Amino acid sequence: MLDTRELGRRPGSQRRMSFSAPAPADLGIEVLRVPEGSTVGFELRLEAVMEGVLVTGTAHAELEGECVRCLAEIHDEVVADFQELFAYEESDTARSGEDEEAGRLEGDLLDLEPLLRDAVVLMLPFQPLCRDDCPGLCIECGARLEDQPGHRHEEPVDPRWSALQGLAGSVQDRTGD
Repeated sequence: MLDTRELGRRPGSQRRMSFSAPAPADLGIEVLRVPEGSTVGFELRLEAVMEGVLVTGTAHAELEGECVRCLAEIHDEVVADFQELFAYEESDTARSGEDEEAGRLEGDLLDLEPLLRDAVVLMLPFQPLCRDDCPGLCIECGARLEDQPGHRHEEPVDPRWSALQGLAGSVQDRTGD
């Protein structure tokens, strides 16, 4: 929760803030996330407007996860920009309930977690890769192709033809006699 009392309610007044906070739980997607409790850095501008407080800013966080092709660990960072109006409780926007998506101030406090969650999750790639040309895993044995670039398997035998292979061997034996 962020206190906006120092900002006041006079439209046009603004305040810049820089601070760090621990990351909430489950901030990310299944294969790429901000570790819970890690540091998230914020650069914010709070601006009082007629209906509430306009929050504009950037969040910086470290990411960890795994490549969807080869399952290698990924360590990266995300920089998420956001802007949101947090309506005063007594404002027309808050009373009418017309914009369910708009944030609400609770007294003089605003909750940045939903805003952070939306901004960060939308910035994450749906299928993160360790690098753009990641070769992935072997579909037959699961070997990591990055570690074994010449990895090959013998030509697979189709089980439907296995009976004919035995027949072919016996025909060759008879013709060779």
